[in-house]
Parts: sequence; C-alpha cells; structure tokens
Amino acid sequence: MATTRELRDRISSIDNTLKITNAMYLISSTKLRKAKIELQQTEPYFYTLQTMIQRILRHLPEGFTHPYLDLREDLRERFDPKHYRTAIICVTADKGLAGAYNHNVIKRTEELLKERPDHRLYIVGEMGRVYFRQAGVDIEEHFHYTAQNPTLHRARVITGRMLDLFQQDRIDSVYIVYTRMKNSLEMITETEQLLPIDKINGGALTTTIPMVAGMEEFRLRPTPKAIIDNVIPDYINGFIYSALVESFCSEQNARMTAMDAANRSGNKLKQELSIQYNRSRQAAITQEITEIAAGARAQKMH
Repeated sequence: MATTRELRDRISSIDNTLKITNAMYLISSTKLRKAKIELQQTEPYFYTLQTMIQRILRHLPEGFTHPYLDLREDLRERFDPKHYRTAIICVTADKGLAGAYNHNVIKRTEELLKERPDHRLYIVGEMGRVYFRQAGVDIEEHFHYTAQNPTLHRARVITGRMLDLFQQDRIDSVYIVYTRMKNSLEMITETEQLLPIDKINGGALTTTIPMVAGMEEFRLRPTPKAIIDNVIPDYINGFIYSALVESFCSEQNARMTAMDAANRSGNKLKQELSIQYNRSRQAAITQEITEIAAGARAQKMH
C-alpha cells in the first residue's frame, strides 16, 4: 500500500496535469469559436459560387471539352484507376492530444495511397509529415503553418500547386482528405476529388448543396472556355479553404472532447487517491493513539 507521502505526491501531480488540460480545453474552445465565425462568414460566397458552377455545367454546349472537365475516359478504358497519376492533399493537425482526429485522416490517406500507387503526397500539418516520414512515404511538399492558421492566401498557394500540375499534364486527378465537423459530437473524414470535375455527377459539388433544378435561359459570355478558366480555379480555392477551416474546427472540437475526458478521468482518480490518503492518515493517527495509550497503561502498571 502507498504511503501518505506517495499519495500526496500523486495528488499534487494530478492537480498540475489538470491545470494543463483545463488550459488546453479553454484555448481550444476559443479557437473553435473563432474558426466557426470565419467559416460562417465565407460560406455564403462559396455556396453561391457552387450554385453558379452547377448552372454553368448544365448549360455548356453539347460536345464542349475542357481540361478541368476531362475525366480521362481514355485512361478509364486502357488502365485500372490505380495507374492514374494522382495528387493527394492530406490535412492533419500540427499537434496531437486530439483524440482520433489525426489517426482517422492518416488512415484514410493510407488507403487512398494504396488505391493510387502512382501518387504525389502533399501534407498540411506537422502530425501528418512526421507520420509519413517515419513510415518511409515520400512527401512531395509540406505546407508549413497552414493547419493552425488557415487563410485564403494559404489556400491559394495549395490551389496554385495543384492547378500547375494539372495544366502541365503531370497528374490526372487531385484528391483532398480532410475532416468535416457534422456536429459537436460527430466528425466525418471526407475524401473528395477536386479535379477533374465530373459535370454529370457533380463530384465535390454535390457535397454541400443540391443541384439547381428548373428550366432557364442561360448565355455564356464571352465564351464557355473563358468562364470555366476563371470560375473553376475560384471554386477549387474556395473548397480547399473550406476544407482547411473545417479541419481546424474539427481539430479544436476533438481536442476539447479529449481534454474534457482527461479532466473527468483526472478528477475521478484524484477523488479515489484522496480517499486512500485520508484512510492512510486516519490509520496512521489511530496507530499513534494506540501506541500512546499502550505506553500510558504500561507506565501505570509500573
């Protein structure tokens, strides 16, 4: 059985740990509120943009082709999908202590890497970089400081890399793996194809809003190609930015949940140790009283 001093030291250690977990919980809750505000401020623009892209795709002239809409049908006929040259963006966190948040994203990315052996891996977040380096997986580029500070500028940098590779015909498709916070209790690991865009099924366009239905007269000026050249990059940039902010929100929510569980476990353990400590002290005091009483009786007998 532990001594009172050992129990007192363990209780003191738990108190110090609880100070840290409480502080991390408060910091994550503050960051989560800020990230939610940023997401709410940008969502109307990007939702409107996605609606407009859906309308444009539905009114493109018959037989119109564009690299952003080229699904590589010849590759589909000649090769298995695993031979596609694929760029994969994996969005993780810069820090741990966030439950299964990083594990779920990394696990899904590993599955995608196996499905597409001819790949280029792009990492957002230090946790993903460390993991894949240790696993011996080649990383094409690591976007530093993006996971903890998602901005439109950082999203444009990533978008620019992907568009350059796609336009230079160095890759056939672009995927992004990130985490979406469905609600405060449930987070979903998403895998979306950003390029090429499937103008029939919509691809990632169908993940947020439904297709617009109805008959309408729609004129594309100056040319359909000029419109696609300008609209699709903005859409991809917006989607990547939304994915970064969604992942950041999910990370903070996961860390809040993990720290709350740690606080509850710590308080429960502290309570159990306090009971043991009090019993140990009581036993020691009782022993001292018994010894004093025995000594007093022995003196009376003499």
